[in-house]
Amino acid sequence: MRARSTLRIAMNGVTGRMGHRQHLVRSILALREQGGLDLGDGTRLWPEPVLVGRSEARLKELAGRYGLDRWTTGLDTVLSDPAVDVYFDAQATSAREPALRRAIDAGKHVYCEKPVACDWGGALDLADRAAAAGVKNGVVQDKLFLPGIRKLKRLVDGGFFGRVLSVRGEFGYWVFEGDWQPAQRPSWNYRDADAGITADMFPHWEYVLRDLFGPVRSVQAHVTTHIPHRWDESGKPYRAAADDAAYAIMELEGGVVAQLNSSWAVRVHRDELLEFQVDGTEGSAVAGLRDCRVQHRSVTPKPVWDPDVPADGGFRTQWQEVPGNEPFGNAFKVQWELFLRHVALDEPWPYDLRAGARGVRLASLARTSAREGRRMHWQVTAP
Repeated sequence: MRARSTLRIAMNGVTGRMGHRQHLVRSILALREQGGLDLGDGTRLWPEPVLVGRSEARLKELAGRYGLDRWTTGLDTVLSDPAVDVYFDAQATSAREPALRRAIDAGKHVYCEKPVACDWGGALDLADRAAAAGVKNGVVQDKLFLPGIRKLKRLVDGGFFGRVLSVRGEFGYWVFEGDWQPAQRPSWNYRDADAGITADMFPHWEYVLRDLFGPVRSVQAHVTTHIPHRWDESGKPYRAAADDAAYAIMELEGGVVAQLNSSWAVRVHRDELLEFQVDGTEGSAVAGLRDCRVQHRSVTPKPVWDPDVPADGGFRTQWQEVPGNEPFGNAFKVQWELFLRHVALDEPWPYDLRAGARGVRLASLARTSAREGRRMHWQVTAP
């Protein structure tokens, strides 16, 4: 019989959509359902969640639904508990930074959603504090573990593209205003100026671009609020303070050009809510959340511009599907497993708070670019 090692995780923000579905249910509870995490040394790590939040009623309901016996509305109580090993945060961004600081000061390992802080200075302070305290730390970078992006990474690593020329990303969907249909996102996402799409998505673009193609070296952006008036969960109108669309052109180290459109005010006419098209001298690929299609140089058709003649067949049919060749688990769960192994076994871990700070930095540069109407350069000395 294998030994079992318990790791207690204080999970703050699990009453929210992301914290509940992806982190509690599809990651931590899924690990428990499979008998814990196999550490490969005859031990299975058993994650023991302690639910944390502001609503006693909602925490109690969640605990009862999933058969959990530990929950609290007292953050200081759980942070002062020596039996708690890890603090996880999926709260609103404005609440995350002070909570992480308290957890680090309490000597807890920390793992959190992004963005890690409202500004770059706060994000760097968290990274420095964690390093000084000697605690393990991590930031969710789930897009790297999506099946479509992993297939794209395989193409990059295999040299499929030759010299990469450009990356074009399209992300978004129509978020209902809340007047005649309920919105898919909570109203605080639009009331809080720090919670706009730039702060939410540019940290993702930073790590995806860096990991696959190279670090961002400059950005020029236009940030706007297309839908200025929305209705909250009780049907009351309010003025949106957060940006709901951002359009950016970035230059990466080595000269690759990346164009990224992010919008909660766009209707979808593509196969997936997120798609990247990568063009290189030897081939091109279009990758989404799950699928990835390629067109190699040797089989590239020769289109001819003639608007008076109908296109012969669909352009999409000229691309080849990239096979999975391996099972792909839930992206959030996969990264949780890596972080827990990092905590338990000190295995290598690149997705730390300093990596999270880079995402905040890119969002900050994009907003400055939009506000001042100029191209912003990323100083190489920045983390």
